[in-house]
Amino acid sequence: MTPALNPDLLLRAYAAGIFPMAESADDLELFWVDPELRGVLPLDRFHLSKRLARTIRSNRFDVRCNGDFVATIRGCAESTEQRPKTWINREIVALYSALNRQGFAHSVECWRDGALVGGLYGVALGGAFFGESMFSRERDASKVALAHLVAALRRGKFTLLDIQFVTPHLKRFGAVEIRRADYHRSLAVALRRKAHFAGGLDGAAVAAILQSSTLTS
Repeated sequence: MTPALNPDLLLRAYAAGIFPMAESADDLELFWVDPELRGVLPLDRFHLSKRLARTIRSNRFDVRCNGDFVATIRGCAESTEQRPKTWINREIVALYSALNRQGFAHSVECWRDGALVGGLYGVALGGAFFGESMFSRERDASKVALAHLVAALRRGKFTLLDIQFVTPHLKRFGAVEIRRADYHRSLAVALRRKAHFAGGLDGAAVAAILQSSTLTS
């Protein structure tokens, strides 16, 4: 089990390559995770489909960064048919909200008609971004948020997008598994970089950044 967690300890854990999870939203305990196989999404090999590129360029969603971080993490904690059980408990909401106030945790949000319909959140440290979770209440909302995140990281000179675990959904965007030792080497390089979380791009700019050196279909 973790000792009493605070934002500083959480940042040190990320720098060491580990992250916390809970068994469920109702479980008050957290535990550290350091997978043997780590999921990463190579920023220069993001797979952007032609249909998603059209959706991004259409600006169907009002995409915001850090507009409502707490609502975003609570959206990620919602149970769905595809994800009936969540690992995001109250302590995680409180810890990452504190990191957001300190400028280390960020959310990318999709809004439509004044309602939050999808998004994601994670932690930025050096040139590494640790993606935590995403959600969608409307078709393509989380995909658009992910595309905006990758474009922001590329523009901000990040080198590592850690997604923890590869899912079939993320695999279609180019996610791969790497061994723990390789991950720690990539993390060490990323942490030495000076990067800036640079959101606020419109759809056309995001599509242009992603299509400059990514796979399309």
